[in-house]
Amino acid sequence: MDTIKLHALAKINLGLDVIRRREDGYHEVRMIMQTVGLYDRLSLRRCKKDVISIKTNLSFLPTNKNNLVYKAALLLKEEFGIQDGVSVHLDKHIPVAAGLAGGSSDAAATLVGLNRLFKLGLSKKDLMERGVKLGADVPYCIMGGTALSEGIGEILSPLPKLPAAFILIAKPPMHVSTKFVYENLRLDALPSHPDIDGMIQAIQDGQLNGVCSRMENVLETVTIPEYPVIGQLKEIMKTAGALNALMSGSGPSVFGIFTEESAARKAFALCKKQNHANMVFLVKSV
Repeated sequence: MDTIKLHALAKINLGLDVIRRREDGYHEVRMIMQTVGLYDRLSLRRCKKDVISIKTNLSFLPTNKNNLVYKAALLLKEEFGIQDGVSVHLDKHIPVAAGLAGGSSDAAATLVGLNRLFKLGLSKKDLMERGVKLGADVPYCIMGGTALSEGIGEILSPLPKLPAAFILIAKPPMHVSTKFVYENLRLDALPSHPDIDGMIQAIQDGQLNGVCSRMENVLETVTIPEYPVIGQLKEIMKTAGALNALMSGSGPSVFGIFTEESAARKAFALCKKQNHANMVFLVKSV
C-alpha cells in the first residue's frame, strides 16, 4: 500500500465550560464534543525521497513545519526512524480558524494514515497519546463521535451516539483569536455554567431536546460582545426552527440543531441572504 485516502471530520462543542486557569497558563475545561459530516480530504502517498511534502487547495495555508499535518508526519518519522518520505495532498473544506478543529482533525488523520501506510502497529490509544503533543483537540479528533472532554481537552470519555439531527454550521467572515478569548474570559464573573452532567444524561437517554436545552458555551461571554454577528446568527437559526444554536469552540462558527430538514434549509437560506456568514454548511452528526 503506497497511498491512503482519509476524511478529517470537523467537530462542534455541544457544551463548553471552563473550570479554572492552571498555573501553567492552560485552562481546564469540561466539554461535550461531537463530530459532524463536514470534512477535509487527505491523500497520503509514500515516497522514496526522505521529505515531507504538502500540497493544498488553499494558497494561504502554510505547507511547511507550521502546518499541523507536517508536524504530525515529522513526529512519527522521527520516533520510528522512518527513512521514506510522505507526500500529502490536503483538500480543505472545514473553515480555517473557525472553532471546528480543522487543523487538529487534519493532524489526527495524518497520524492515522501514516500508522497504516508504514505499518507501525499503533493502537488508537497509542495515537491519541502522541496526538496530544500536537494539540489538545487532536486526541479527540482521532477518537471521534460523541465524547466528554476534560483536563485541557485530552481526558476523553466516549458517550452514546447523538440522536439523529440536521446540523447547520455558519461561519461569519472574520477570524477570532483563541488566545484573545481565553485571556479575556472572566471566570469569576460568569453568570452561569453549562449543565454538562445533565447533558450527558440526556445523551445517554437519547433525548435530543434535553441535549439542546442544555447547550451553553461560556466563551460566548467574550465573543458575542466583541462580535455581535455571532449572536445574530444564533437568533436567525432559533427563529427558523432550531432546537437551539451555539458558538463552537472559541468561535466564530455558529451551529444550530434541527429535527426538520425544511427548517434547516430555511435557516441556511436566511444566513446566506443576510450576509452574516460567508460559509454555510448543512450536515449531520457522525
